[in-house]
Amino acid sequence: MKKLIPLSLLTFASLYASELQLDTIDVESTTLSEVAQKAQTSADVAQTLSDNVPSIDMSRRSGIANDILIRGQKRDNISIEVDGTKIYGACPNRMDPSISHIVANQIESIKVIEGPYDVTNFGTMSGGVVIATKQPSKEKKGQINLGFGSFNYKKFGATGSGGNDFIRVSITASTESSDQYKDGDGNTLAEQVDNYAGNNSALQGVKYKPQYKDLQAYSKKSAMLKANITTAKDQELRLSYTANRSDNVLYANSKMDALWDDSNIYSVAYNIDSINDIYKNFNLQYYKSDVDHPMATKYRMSSNKPMMDNTNHLTTDLQGVKFKNTLEVEDYKFLLGLDASQRKWDGRYYNTTSLMPKPTAKSIDTAQTDNMAVFATLQKKYGDFDINLGARYDATTISHATYADKDYSGLNLNIFSAYNFNSDNKIFLGFGQASRVPDARELYFTSIKGNLVGTPTLKQTTNSEVDFGYEGAGESYEFKIKLFYSQLKDYIYIQKGLMKNAFSNIDATIYGTELSGSYFINDDISLDISAAYKRGQKDEALSSQSDLDLADMAPLRGSVALNYEYMNNSLATLELKASDKWSDYDADNGEQELAAWSIINMKIKHAINKKFDFTIGVNNLLNETYAVSNTYVDLTLIATGTDDVMLLNEPGRYIYTNLDFKF
Repeated sequence: MKKLIPLSLLTFASLYASELQLDTIDVESTTLSEVAQKAQTSADVAQTLSDNVPSIDMSRRSGIANDILIRGQKRDNISIEVDGTKIYGACPNRMDPSISHIVANQIESIKVIEGPYDVTNFGTMSGGVVIATKQPSKEKKGQINLGFGSFNYKKFGATGSGGNDFIRVSITASTESSDQYKDGDGNTLAEQVDNYAGNNSALQGVKYKPQYKDLQAYSKKSAMLKANITTAKDQELRLSYTANRSDNVLYANSKMDALWDDSNIYSVAYNIDSINDIYKNFNLQYYKSDVDHPMATKYRMSSNKPMMDNTNHLTTDLQGVKFKNTLEVEDYKFLLGLDASQRKWDGRYYNTTSLMPKPTAKSIDTAQTDNMAVFATLQKKYGDFDINLGARYDATTISHATYADKDYSGLNLNIFSAYNFNSDNKIFLGFGQASRVPDARELYFTSIKGNLVGTPTLKQTTNSEVDFGYEGAGESYEFKIKLFYSQLKDYIYIQKGLMKNAFSNIDATIYGTELSGSYFINDDISLDISAAYKRGQKDEALSSQSDLDLADMAPLRGSVALNYEYMNNSLATLELKASDKWSDYDADNGEQELAAWSIINMKIKHAINKKFDFTIGVNNLLNETYAVSNTYVDLTLIATGTDDVMLLNEPGRYIYTNLDFKF
């Protein structure tokens, strides 16, 4: 089925019903509800989002801990927030993307912001993900979730909650692991590397050692503890701690694997509601997150050579304070806030041939980003018009052990309006501008050979965007279409082949459309449809290059799902997912043409009663071999040294079952 997918098929495609059902959609964002209950195949949030939100694509990095792109934007171009805490990964090669530090079974809802329309978070330039985890309840209740799947996948999760009028406590814990998945050709991760390297003498070092060829793909443990304490009427102290521990995560088409990936997320917040008729809410939060991530050649043949047995051990630490006030004056609703944060990022190479590791050089040398900001939003309704305004001013300083401090400032502004024809039909229009500063990797990253890959003179990137669309519903249908056009000034881009100062600022544009909808055939049968298309172009080609295509722009994609709802809210789903081929890609900077693909997924979620349900499903029913993410040089991947970079295929046929007990 590796063929060009006709556009007519994709026009009627949907990501809607693969795992989660969408809530009522805000015109500037999309919300997924009951994430923990409906994410059946794994706890990987990136997989969950890419399966269910048309604007999101997944970057396949491993069997777990995959990355996301919102409208072709990733890394610091989008923000990730968990219960008010900004999250960053430590790995410059995205082995621990921000989204990987929370697991699906801890999550209640996810809001995906599409465009520069959030001023409460630092760095929401082209989009953001706002995650709300499960909240403690006074009612004593619990849930146990068991998952099993192909490739020896095993998951166990449990949640308990309870309390009284004074304190409410919840704890959520999970563990999951999997062997290496096999692609449609029956190759494990290690075998995909073997097949790519072949007999090429220059690539024998990237192969896995014989004793590690059958190593587990990953194991992951996570726990979250929350306590909400009532200190007075309408006042609450909220405490939260989340721990994630991942071990031996294999990144087959990279040159290193993660020995471990440990993270901690802390939050202390004080909340006051209903202060008076005008002052509706006061919220003061201190938050902190840290990540410890060593990546190494330990499992690869290259580590047999003393000079190639290396580890890049990176850590990052973030802490901040956020103060938000909500006021209502007549028909005007205001949010006023202050935001201050400090991020530290450090990395060092080690040669591990001796029993005691010996440091050789710094990859990121004690970089620190300090940000202070004020922000405000205003909501107002004028008859049939809804108006949302937002503004944020940032002052940021980035310091480094060697280079002079860099100061940045930015004013982010947006307006989003909707005209309601009636309660079910509206058109909407948004204008927004937001910026983000370069990170320490883009400014200061140094290779193990001592080359300064970063570019210390980078400017901050600014996105100016317009969004327009229509959302409507009738007795038997729901429909939404959205168009966007984005101008990126001083967009941070990496150029292939440069050993020093590989990053530069360019100007570029991205435009596209997203559509989604449902048709209710009768009370039991429905059809969900959706599709997304985007196109990105540089204003000018990079020095000594000619390709104007912007990297990371996945082609036209979508799916169509037929749903049958039967007794006790049970559901059977048959889904076709499809993608056009990559015909517009940045060949000058490592991308390559990928074939079109289509796969079929099936599942049945059967509710025995209100306390117990089980799911049986199969993804990629026909065992197709295909790849979803390309090979832009922004990631350091295995390559022959020419234009041939190793792709990582998706899993082949995957059969799974999920058991959910409530009590």
